[in-house]
Amino acid sequence: MAGLELALAVNGPLDDVRSRLIQGAAAAPDTEALSVGIVGLGYVGLPTALGLYARGVPGIGVDVSAERLAAIRTGAVDLPDDDRTTLSAALADGGLRLTRDPALLSDVDAVVVCVPTPVDRHRVPDTSALRAACAAVVEHARAGQTIVLTSTSYVGTTREMLIEPLRDRGLEVDRDVCVAFSPERIDPGVPAHRQRETPRLVGGETPRCAERAARLIGYLTDAVYTVSTPEAAELAKLYENVYRAVNLALANEIADICGNLALDPIEVTSAAATKPYGFLACFPGPGVGGHCIPCDPHYLLWQLRTSAHPAPLIEQAMTAIAARPRRVVTRAVELLAETGGALRGARILVIGVSYKPGVRDLRGSSAVEILAELARRGADVHYYDPLVAECVLPDGTRLRGERAPHGGDWDLALVHTVHPGVEYGWAADCPRVLDATYRFDVASHRQIV
Repeated sequence: MAGLELALAVNGPLDDVRSRLIQGAAAAPDTEALSVGIVGLGYVGLPTALGLYARGVPGIGVDVSAERLAAIRTGAVDLPDDDRTTLSAALADGGLRLTRDPALLSDVDAVVVCVPTPVDRHRVPDTSALRAACAAVVEHARAGQTIVLTSTSYVGTTREMLIEPLRDRGLEVDRDVCVAFSPERIDPGVPAHRQRETPRLVGGETPRCAERAARLIGYLTDAVYTVSTPEAAELAKLYENVYRAVNLALANEIADICGNLALDPIEVTSAAATKPYGFLACFPGPGVGGHCIPCDPHYLLWQLRTSAHPAPLIEQAMTAIAARPRRVVTRAVELLAETGGALRGARILVIGVSYKPGVRDLRGSSAVEILAELARRGADVHYYDPLVAECVLPDGTRLRGERAPHGGDWDLALVHTVHPGVEYGWAADCPRVLDATYRFDVASHRQIV
């Protein structure tokens, strides 16, 4: 495995770090004979496998789900067009082999673990998939391998699930195998945030582990930033998403304040964002969805509770985020009442149910909670989302998306997710439009949350 020209150590001022990252942006490793096993082929693992293939690195993709493997083989997966082309080529020439058998991991030079780390309905971390994946990697590990965990989890996960079990198996880390944590930074549906241009962190158990992991991750990105330990990288990843969660909670609170003062929150936020320093523009919405922000801070909070260490700001932000969908429902009730209607029996169409524009993913979507709460209160709920054919509510109710809705058929249209390239002009004919995105300009009579 050839060396990556950029592997930054954490010891300089932030401005110096930034300048060094920019200077290293064009660095790329030279490809030599190397094979990688990717454990987990979801929204992180599959792009990881394709990114490696695009740099000439063949891979073995391991996933426990036969259904997911079948979807990948047929191309029925949510990918950008260029990645879809890469997938077809990788499957055609054998550059990506798909399997459910983790024993094949013993044949590869490096292993990258990319399995989901969700929370349960009580917002308690569910590490079952991660533990199973790491156990399989440890069982089939061999001397000479580099093993990199990318899944976001609590601080100490890499040590607990990989480093210590490998030592128990007789494989000494640094001498026999190299282990590191390099958190994923995948942003589905946002073409501007591509893997190649997004810097990655690497925290190795030893300097040699960090170096070898940086070389591997260097096939995916032009900028690798090394930290002193896996734990430092784990907390850095949690900090990234905690920071985003706190700012999103604040953005929603500012939006509510704007409503009280009869101001436009988008205008106010855009104006504040003209400041070139000290302000990160976050915009309000119906809730916070996806695989990261609604989940990852709870891994840190859960860990801190075991030592009774308070984190009141993070706690409050996550409480506010969890409450946001109910606030949207309350506003829907208010809007109906203001115009002489009632929620019970009202025909309500939710526009867009995926958690963000341009993706087909429902995981963590606040639309599911909004639909369920509206239905619980007696509304006749439906949805329109050309990217999502079916939506399953928490009680098991299955909703099929409307194919060609007419605005006049609904008492209220609730705008949740607006996909690019989709025509929504018909919504202007709906008598009441509640815009939870704050940016839906199709209906001039719309009301905001």
